[in-house]
Amino acid sequence: MTNKVLGIIAGIAIVIAISSIILLLPNSEIPETPTNNEKIGLVINSPSKSVTPKQIDDIFKDASSTGIGRSNVYLFWNTIEPERGEFDWSQSDVIMGLNKKNNLKVTLFFSVINGEQLGPFPDWIGKPSINSIGEDRLVSVLDEILSRYHIVDSVIIGGETESQFRYYQQNIPVYKEFFSNVYDKLKEKHPEVTFGNSFALHHVLNKDLTNIVNELAIGDFVAFSYFPVDGLNDIVKTPQDAKDDLQKILEIVPDKKIGIFEISWSTSDFVGGAAESQKEFLEKIFEFYSENESSIEFVTWYRHYDKPEGTCVAEQQEIGETSISVGGGSGLGSSEFVIERLNHYICNAGLVDVDGNSKSGWNEFKNQIEMIN
Repeated sequence: MTNKVLGIIAGIAIVIAISSIILLLPNSEIPETPTNNEKIGLVINSPSKSVTPKQIDDIFKDASSTGIGRSNVYLFWNTIEPERGEFDWSQSDVIMGLNKKNNLKVTLFFSVINGEQLGPFPDWIGKPSINSIGEDRLVSVLDEILSRYHIVDSVIIGGETESQFRYYQQNIPVYKEFFSNVYDKLKEKHPEVTFGNSFALHHVLNKDLTNIVNELAIGDFVAFSYFPVDGLNDIVKTPQDAKDDLQKILEIVPDKKIGIFEISWSTSDFVGGAAESQKEFLEKIFEFYSENESSIEFVTWYRHYDKPEGTCVAEQQEIGETSISVGGGSGLGSSEFVIERLNHYICNAGLVDVDGNSKSGWNEFKNQIEMIN
C-alpha cells in the first residue's frame, strides 16, 4: 500500500454507464466450471481508464479462461454506505456481476485499516480512532455486503496492518478486541465466510515487524502481500530468494491458514525487473503453492494488465465514474526517489502490457494453472 494504493490498488478502472452492461443478479445461479481453481486468483484490471463494455467483458473472459477461480474486489465504506443505513450498490454490482458471470469467488478487501491510515470512512462516521469505529456499524455494513454477494468467501478487514501499529503497538490489544468482537458477530451470520487481516511481507521482513504479525495472527487466516523489494522499491531478490521469503510466512504464522493476497514481480528494468525473472518467479510461486497447499487459503497475482507509466503512485481506484483515493504512507517513504521507483514497479507489475501484448509470465501463469488443475 502507499500514498496511492500499493496493496489496495486494483479493482477495475472503467468509465462506463452501469446500464450498458448486462449483469447477472448478485446471487443468481450460474453453471459451475470445474476447471476453475478457487485457491488461485488474479486481480483483474484494465490497461486504461476508459474501456467499452465489450472490452471489460472480454478482459474478464480472458482472465477466467486461465483457470483461476477468484479475484480481489476492493470496496470502501464511504461509497457503499454514503448515508447511514442507505446503501449504494451501483458500483459494486458491476464488479461483483462480472466476477459472478465468470464463476469467480471473491476475496473482499474492506479497508478499516489501510496501512498507516484508517478508512476511508463515510462522512457520517467522521475520522474515528480504532476504538471508536463502532463494532455494530462495521458488522452491519459487512452483513449487508455478504448477504448481497454470496460469491464473497473471504474478507480482509485490515490491510498492511503492520504499518498501522509499527509505532503504536500499545493499540494492538484494542484492535484485537475490536476484531474479535466483529469476527464473532459476522461468523454467526455468515459461518461459510472466512475473515482475517493482511500484512506486507516485504515490510515485515525489511523492518523486522514479525512481532506485530505474531500479535495479530487472528481470525481464520493471515494474508500477505509481497513485492521482492527493499526500502527504496528496487528489486533486490532473485526468484529463489523471493520463494524463500514466502517460506518464512510458515515460520511466522505456523498455526494458521495463510493467504497470498497480492503478489507480483515487476518487469521494469528501472527497478531491476525483467520479463524473464517475472516468469521464473511465477514458477517459484507455484512450487511454493504445490509444496504447501494444505496451509494456503488463496494465492492471487497482483494485476492482470500494466498501467501507463507515471500513473500508478498517484493512482485512484476508479469504478464507474467515481474516484476513490485510498492508501497511506505504509512505510514506503515520501522522497521523490522512492516514489519514482514505486511508480515504475507498480505500472509494470502486470502479465500483459498496456498494448495488450502478453509477457512470457502470462503464458507461464496459464501453464502453471493448467498443470495444477
